[in-house]
This record gives sequence, structure tokens and C-alpha cells, in this order.
Amino acid sequence: MGAKGKIALGVVVGVVVIGAVSANAGDDGDGGSGNGKDSTAAAGRESGKKAGDDAGPDADTKSDTKSDTKAGKAAGAEKKAAFEGDGDFQVGTDVQPGTYRTTGNADGLCYWERSKDASGEMDSILANDNVSGASYVTILKTDKLFKSSGCKDWEAVDAKASGTPAKLIKGDGGMHRVGADIAPGTYRSAGNTDDLCYWERTKDSSHSMESIIANDNVSGSAVVTVAAGDAYFKTSGCKDWKKTG
Repeated sequence: MGAKGKIALGVVVGVVVIGAVSANAGDDGDGGSGNGKDSTAAAGRESGKKAGDDAGPDADTKSDTKSDTKAGKAAGAEKKAAFEGDGDFQVGTDVQPGTYRTTGNADGLCYWERSKDASGEMDSILANDNVSGASYVTILKTDKLFKSSGCKDWEAVDAKASGTPAKLIKGDGGMHRVGADIAPGTYRSAGNTDDLCYWERTKDSSHSMESIIANDNVSGSAVVTVAAGDAYFKTSGCKDWKKTG
């Protein structure tokens, strides 16, 4: 597929996208609006430099970081891999519809793609993303193919899984499940440069345009309130986020 395999499609960087209509919209198992082009500008933001460490060396920050590490594993630490992080998987045969999670990916080298057929054409892509850190994705029963390249193994996600939500979010940590991986509340990230920090609040893991509640590209400091009703919070290329309220 060439360059297509390293670019996520279908967004405008730096514009909050709410209520956009996708021609491929449908129902998904994660409560979302269904298929669509990926809602994030991986071509621009994923290629940015890795997030720096905004936290100081004090004991409280170290404690928060340990809590964050434990919480990040809590929702899926005991799960076994559902399928490998490299390969093309036929939906219904190689992989079943449902929500899956990959963690521990570095430098945006993990790429995944939901497709409506196996033609390899650009217009066959329903949603895709380049991932640094973690990602969740819901594969629909109407999808035909799921592609994964350079990713850690994928595990099935229990919709009722719980954990000890963290109050410190790694700025390049990827996608976090609200209420399981991170706690709802107001978070602040400071010291970002060159608009390379991207954040996104979503209502599901379909990665459609309709799933975006709010998003932004940030230079300098950023403040965002993650609501209890949000499903996921995505962050890429940012300094670490610390809960302030």
C-alpha cells in the first residue's frame, strides 16, 4: 500500500470537529455512530517529536507516575492477546467484531486500518490511525478486513472492565478509556511547542468523524475537561497532563 500505510485520513488539523457527517456511518459495538475516515491528523501530528516530561523530580510526581503506570495496566493486564500486531485479518474469520486494545507502542510506528474490502484501494479505508502508546478500536461486523502493522498484540476489551483511574496522563500515551484508564476531570499540559500537541475527546472507539466530541492542536499550555460521559481521551505529542480539578 506504500505511503498509505503510514497516514491517517480525513481531518483538518487544529479545527474542532463536531457533528461532521460521514458517508460510511453505521452502528458499532461501542455505542458509536459507526464507520468513517479517521478523525485525527496523524499525518501531521503523529510525526511530531515525542512528548517531554513536564513533571518535576519531586516525590509527589513520582508517586503519580507510578499510579499512572498501574492504572494504565489495570483494565487489561490479565487479558490474553486476541490477535497479533502484524497482519491482515478477515473479520468474522480471523478476528471477530468487537473492541480491541493495543498498548506499549512507540514513535507512531503502529498503524491499523479498518477496511470495507481487500482491494487495497484508498477508498476501501473506513478508519485508520498511527499510534504512539495505546489505542482502542471497535471492529464492526460490516467491516471486511482489519490491518495492523508494527503494533503490539491486540487484546479484547471487556465493556465492563474497571481499573484504578490515573490522574496523570502521559502526553504521548495515545488513547485512554475514561473511568478505567484515567479519571474524569480537568487536566493541564504545559510547555507544548509548534502545535504538535493534539488532544481529542470521543464518545466511542469507531474513529469516525461523528465520534469526536472535541479536539485541538495546542502550542503552549492546554487545559481540557474530560467529562464522565466521555468514552475516551486521546493525546499525542503533548507534554504530560496532570489533573487539576
